Amino acid sequence: MINLFQPQVGAEELDAVAGVFHDRRLGSGRRTRAFETAFAEHLGIEPDHVVFTSSGTTALHLAVETLDLQPGDEVVLPSLGLPATAEAVAGRGGRPVFCDVDRRTLNPSLEDVEAALGDRTRAVLFLHYGGRTGDVVRIAARCRELGLTLIEDGACAVASRVDGSPAGTFGDLAVWSFDPGRVLVTGDGGMVYAKDPERAARTRLLARRGLVRASGFGHATLPGEPDLPEYGRGIAGNDLTAAIGSVQLRRLPEMVARRREIAARYDRELAGTEGLLTPPPLPGGHESTDCLYWVQLDPAIKDGVVADLLAEEIYTTSHHAPLHRFRAEGEPPAPPLPSCDWAVDRTVRLPLHPGLSDGDVATVIDALRRSVRSRLADRTDEGLTVKDTP
Repeated sequence: MINLFQPQVGAEELDAVAGVFHDRRLGSGRRTRAFETAFAEHLGIEPDHVVFTSSGTTALHLAVETLDLQPGDEVVLPSLGLPATAEAVAGRGGRPVFCDVDRRTLNPSLEDVEAALGDRTRAVLFLHYGGRTGDVVRIAARCRELGLTLIEDGACAVASRVDGSPAGTFGDLAVWSFDPGRVLVTGDGGMVYAKDPERAARTRLLARRGLVRASGFGHATLPGEPDLPEYGRGIAGNDLTAAIGSVQLRRLPEMVARRREIAARYDRELAGTEGLLTPPPLPGGHESTDCLYWVQLDPAIKDGVVADLLAEEIYTTSHHAPLHRFRAEGEPPAPPLPSCDWAVDRTVRLPLHPGLSDGDVATVIDALRRSVRSRLADRTDEGLTVKDTP
């Protein structure tokens, strides 16, 4: 099977894990701090502003918690995201408000975000879809003007940049995921970045059970501090996963370079294929991590193409339903988001990871072309019309 994603781990990561076993310290310790420091250096920020967490989901919940949302407060986020983003907002008492996206880049524009703003808006949660930074510069500037907190979801954008500035550093808060489907993997894990020093300190406190510091005889407080400044949870990352993360971070440039090479080949060899659209070119100064690669097909043939590729042991996925199509009990239906619906009905993700050989990539391209041609021909033979482009 040619997998959609495939973690790139090997001997170096095993050696790092063996070192943790040798030290018999599997909890949060010096390796966790070393990973946080290295990740901060990767972003060009101070180490005290990042916190390694047990997962990307806990990182997201932690970032939203620092907003101190009150009932009725709203957070604007793109509908084309995972349910965990909306759950993080609703779970802290806020109301997620979904905005539309650009149908080709799958990222919201500033205009999409502004259309969803209201009197109760407290924050904007921006997803760097597939590793593309999209309109984040303009959105960040507008949030500053309006006094809104901007959270960047960089789960797919660990190496993305705009004019040299890393994704995750444009807003007030940022989160990353290191689960097995991402680019940098730690088995599971995440990272939170808070630009404000006080918020960064609070984030670390909340992730470590609300305790100020630990001593060799258990937990102790700093002089003059209360025993429990704030309730927290045990969601800090640990040395076992951090050791893997440090190796992955050193290998990140080579892994991202291979991803970009594969994405460029998809762009080049699939361009102009009848009945198929590839992602638009990146704007000048933008660098994508290329976590995901997608094509867009006419809905009349999309599911058939996915089935054809699976029959040839090529794993692809259609896009999951957008968040505005779900609603909690008692909630009124969300307003239509036409570009989001258009994209979901047409988008298929292709395999993209450094473990793909040149032969694998050629197989995917050939199988996709053949399937699209065949499915288009079948529709024409049946007397039904399929547009030349989706």
